[in-house]
Amino acid sequence: MLLPTGAQARGRTLPGRKVVIVGCGAVGMACAVAILHRGCQEELVLVDVAHDRLEGEVMDLCHGLPFLPRTDLRAGSVEEEGRDADLVVITAGVAQQPGQSRRELVERNAALFRRLIPPIALHCPRAVLLVVSNPVDVLTHIAGQLSGFPAHRVIGSGTVLDSARFRMAISRRLGIDPHDVQACVIGEHGDSEVPVWSRVAVAGSGLVDGGWEGSRTLADPELQELFHGEVRQAADAIIRLKGSTSWAIGLATAEIVEAVLRSKDQMLTVSSRSHGHYGLPDVCLSLPTIVNDSGAAALVQMALTEKEMGQLRHSAGVLRSMLDAAGF
Repeated sequence: MLLPTGAQARGRTLPGRKVVIVGCGAVGMACAVAILHRGCQEELVLVDVAHDRLEGEVMDLCHGLPFLPRTDLRAGSVEEEGRDADLVVITAGVAQQPGQSRRELVERNAALFRRLIPPIALHCPRAVLLVVSNPVDVLTHIAGQLSGFPAHRVIGSGTVLDSARFRMAISRRLGIDPHDVQACVIGEHGDSEVPVWSRVAVAGSGLVDGGWEGSRTLADPELQELFHGEVRQAADAIIRLKGSTSWAIGLATAEIVEAVLRSKDQMLTVSSRSHGHYGLPDVCLSLPTIVNDSGAAALVQMALTEKEMGQLRHSAGVLRSMLDAAGF
């Protein structure tokens, strides 16, 4: 069931799109490389306060443009080179440290967004904003408040990556291609995220409660152990090993960017305003969403179990508490 979010009923395929990435550390550059490979934009502008390093990154990437789809790539500012962008990707923020929860990042990154968002809204008034910085749900909500944009034009990367990790974990356990697994994670991108086990399907067959040969029940502790170890704790494990996550979130971001720029009407678990659906409070969180050039065009209401519904409400409550603490 599709639930409108205030966006256009259907997007349009518009050539000549300009993308700006604000924040070009490890995540921002991974996003840039992944977006360049997609070839869905005409212009890509990179913005960062570390000007010398940014110039070096752009020079390095420009040397590889002969191997990529045609793109006008340059460094600059939102006020000049980035003006009138169609899509602004925000990866700027304080990096998550080993053992640090996303919630601990709220105060410092909220202060940063108070400086970043107003100029973006002023100089890119028709853009779709895509927030990748953590905690992504809280910062997506804050970006919406500070920009004054319609809610459908402010989205976050949400649980798009978590859903990919979920599919990957299941595919490895079953020994099949992850493209043949349909699974999603909803709610907060963080500790309270909700795996929707009841809707997991493999080649069209339900994975649990008899839908798959040798399938488990929803109460099977092995399912929870799989999710906790290979999905919910995945970022912490990567941060301990290499210092930060970058490549997979870059690829996930490029998937969202292409859905917007090509107006694909693609269903992705991006973070956006809940609009009271499922009786949730006013927060940004991830639900299956139709994404096109208008941003979050419509939410897809899933049939959830009573337990999953309770977990989703809990997740929304966690986010609402974080927003209240941040003054939003």
